[in-house]
Amino acid sequence: MTTSSWRSSRPSSHRRSPGASRARVTLSLCAVLALGLAACGTDEAPGSEEEQAEVIRNCDVDVPVDEPPERLFAAYQPAIEMAHALGVSDRLVGTAYLDAEVLPEYAEAQQGQRYYENLPSREALLETEPDFVLSGFNGAFTDEQFGTRASLRELGIESWIFSPLCPSEDGMDDETIDPSAVTIEAIYSDLRELGTVFGASDRAEEIVADMQATIDEVRDTVSEAGDGIERPSVAVARPDGDGFRVAAGPDFTTELVKHAGGENAFADLEQRRNMDVSTEEMIARDPDHIFVDVCCDAEMTAADAADDVEAILSDPALANIEAVAEGNVHEFTFANRSAGVRSAPVIAEIAATIHPELF
Repeated sequence: MTTSSWRSSRPSSHRRSPGASRARVTLSLCAVLALGLAACGTDEAPGSEEEQAEVIRNCDVDVPVDEPPERLFAAYQPAIEMAHALGVSDRLVGTAYLDAEVLPEYAEAQQGQRYYENLPSREALLETEPDFVLSGFNGAFTDEQFGTRASLRELGIESWIFSPLCPSEDGMDDETIDPSAVTIEAIYSDLRELGTVFGASDRAEEIVADMQATIDEVRDTVSEAGDGIERPSVAVARPDGDGFRVAAGPDFTTELVKHAGGENAFADLEQRRNMDVSTEEMIARDPDHIFVDVCCDAEMTAADAADDVEAILSDPALANIEAVAEGNVHEFTFANRSAGVRSAPVIAEIAATIHPELF
């Protein structure tokens, strides 16, 4: 992934490749021979011993599901948390690149795991002897990191990228993203499909149901308040040089804020994930709320944004921004912006913050 965030290896823009949905493919043991040659075997009718294997198509790569992986390497926060959520923590041979503390319910499962602060080299990855690599972003599967998914498959290692974040092609850094792919439903799809891959379908359905219930409750509460309720404008941003780095365009942040009953103040910008804007631009956008998203450390929490929050609130140049004038500048983390199992509680958190009269 391209460099963008607080550390040089943080991914920036993503595009979903067509065909990330599930497909079933039948693989036959018998090759079809030319010129009417007989089928495999001498005593069997053609196709009688055919074996069928199921695959799921992820980012234009077929992932087999006939045998659950036993040695899993998880890269980036969303992948690490999803592995724990699906109950396959005991299969982890390595984890890498957390942006913040894992969710409290996964803290014990993460303790004692082999952990890399940054993505390890391909050689270091292979030393863990994985048979599956799960990545929350595309940055793992480049020649500079783990190598392409195709090259890993040659070694018997299957892989997965969270489906809203597919690169333009295997081995490429992401360039753009299809905004229609950045949805909560994409998380549900990944959960269900990875549940199938890992042999944890029942657990996946439980997680999806819990997430849906949380998000539905937020939606219903906002809807019941009536059509006249205001949808506050929200900037997810962090001071950066002479301006701010904001979550812009078709970033997953826009989806989170929408479900929480707000509007991303920078949703119209085309660049995804992190975009530098001037102080003057922030003043012109005049958001009702600013969430300051700190990053990136395995022990980081939203409280680590306190200094940046205070800097924004005390800056005379920002005094007339609605969020500053009303004291609506909030602590947040970059991890909360990523599509994954934490997205439902994050939506509830944002909703309670921007609609305190409703929650």
